[in-house]
Amino acid sequence: MSAGTRGISAGADEVINAVSVIATKRGGNELGDAQIAWMLDGYTRGEVAPEQMSSLLMAIYLRGMTRREIATWTQAMIDSGRRMDLSGLRRDGRPLATVDKHSTGGVGDKITLPLTPLVASFGVAVPQLSGRGLGHTGGTLDKLESIPGWRAELSTTEMFDQLERVGAVICAAGADLAPADRKLYALRDVTGTVESIPLLASSIMSKKIAEGTAALVLDVKTGSGAFLPDESDARELASTMVELGIDAGVDTRALITDMSVPLGRAVGNAVEVAESLEVLAGGGPDDVVELTLALAREMLDAAGLPDADPAEHLANGRAMDTWRAMIAAQGGDPDAPLPVARHTDDVAAESAGVVVEVDARAVGDAAWLAGGGRSKPGEAVAAEAGVIVHVRPGDRVRAGQVLFTLHTQDDDRIPAVRACLRRAARIATGGAAASDAATAHTRPLIIDRVRFG
Repeated sequence: MSAGTRGISAGADEVINAVSVIATKRGGNELGDAQIAWMLDGYTRGEVAPEQMSSLLMAIYLRGMTRREIATWTQAMIDSGRRMDLSGLRRDGRPLATVDKHSTGGVGDKITLPLTPLVASFGVAVPQLSGRGLGHTGGTLDKLESIPGWRAELSTTEMFDQLERVGAVICAAGADLAPADRKLYALRDVTGTVESIPLLASSIMSKKIAEGTAALVLDVKTGSGAFLPDESDARELASTMVELGIDAGVDTRALITDMSVPLGRAVGNAVEVAESLEVLAGGGPDDVVELTLALAREMLDAAGLPDADPAEHLANGRAMDTWRAMIAAQGGDPDAPLPVARHTDDVAAESAGVVVEVDARAVGDAAWLAGGGRSKPGEAVAAEAGVIVHVRPGDRVRAGQVLFTLHTQDDDRIPAVRACLRRAARIATGGAAASDAATAHTRPLIIDRVRFG
């Protein structure tokens, strides 16, 4: 008899085992704190079978969780590993404020790259523990590994030392931070339960709270290229995560941002690093700059610097200096040329008109097909692969004008990528539709701000 069937006594009349926990949630009832803690601990240690946890995850997906259940689930995942303590970070004998940012992921979302050194250039420590891409959304670590010599894996000692010396670090999370979440995420990915808001919120926040940062700013995306396309779902996720952070003593706030159109022009790995460098040099696409500055202002406010103007440090080069120091500290060469694809190909407009839509999901899928992403954990990605977007909604185009340029190492991939990109841009060719498209205002990049207290 397995531990998942055998169970333990939780009181005079209750025996907890996996079957009873599954049945409780399957029936639409609340799980008790002891049930949640027992189930997660048992699964992390291998005493609860994957098929039993899969059943519980599906029951949660279908039945949902109360606010208390989500908080307990999150804490149990934090308790499965260690919680880092960043309160001892010092520079010149003074304590360093710590603030982190997390994005729910999108297409062309390279914001972490310019944002981390920008905020750190004000004397704030930014411990950015990041991940790799899966599917149509890119991974921050994959992008940075385009830089020759740069390494994502750092020891805790190396991470703390770099935060004190440079103030900025972007690296992989250690295996001992919320290991229950690491194990659960792999299971959710193959059981169709990833999109559950309670499971999403607890997954993100367990890692961020365990990281030990004093403040956290969330970028919760909505639109066709986002993980949660529906805005009401994005709002619910943002509110849930902000409450979880505050309850855990982390100053947490969120921005809800639009991801119906790719961020910036570049989607991929090395191409996004190049665009990030444009922003750090004081240029770059307007939307990337806008979101970088909006998140920087939130982070600096949370770090106790409400009057700081992040735009100044993009203009005067201080953010770029911090970037160079951050890359060099992790073995990268900030002066090395970025890798360039062997093959490029243009996708042009077949007729004149007005661009009505540039679908973020289709562009993300195209970059993935070009070799820039992975379909399962552990697959290699091509640093050179990606897509450059040349148009935005509302632009007038002529027949034959280039809409997208694809980059790939493998020319056998070009037909599939081209087919995907042909679907990505929708053009109104005349009449009222074209006139309306030319004057239409898309929704703002920054849709809303969520903060309690």
